[in-house]
Order: sequence, then structure tokens, then C-alpha cells
Amino acid sequence: MIRFVLRLVGLLLLAGAFAAAVIDSARSLADQKVELSSMGTALAYASPAKFAQIQTYVVHKAPMLWDVVVVNALYAPATLDLAVLGAGLFYLTRRRAGRDARPQIR
Repeated sequence: MIRFVLRLVGLLLLAGAFAAAVIDSARSLADQKVELSSMGTALAYASPAKFAQIQTYVVHKAPMLWDVVVVNALYAPATLDLAVLGAGLFYLTRRRAGRDARPQIR
């Protein structure tokens, strides 16, 4: 059940990456230059109050994590972040080659 939920979240993240790529490409075509929206911009537009709360929480709990990892992820294109997270969830929930889900009946 957990595997199913994680794969569903991964699929939704990949769908979000595709939607972000379509939006970025449409904006780039309209402006005649390449424009990529960052993950921080997308999160700030989606939920500005929660974005500020997350920043406060992470800075309070692990300031090094905020400076080194989270800020770089927020500056990265939203398409890239969502695609990497979605593909990572699919990789973590894949079936192992040596393990079969159904036992062999002889």
C-alpha cells in the first residue's frame, strides 16, 4: 500500500514537471527568450504563507541545510526539481530483480 502511494506521488510529481515544462516553453515562445521558473517562485505563488513558515522551520532546526541544500533547490528550475523527485520516488519503489511478488507454485 505504501509503495502504491509513493508511486502515485511520484507520478503526480512527474505530471507537475511536465506541466511546468509546458508553461515555461509557452512563456519562452511568447517572450522570444528562454525563461524558466524557479521552484522557489512556484512555491511562493502556490502558497506564500506556508512557504514563509517552512523557511522559518528549516532555518530554526537545521540552518546549514537551508543554506547549502534548500536554497540551491529553490533556485533550480521547477521542471528539474519535480522531475528528479518523481523519478527518485519511482526508483525507490521499483521491484527488485531477485524478488518476485508472487511465490512460485510447484
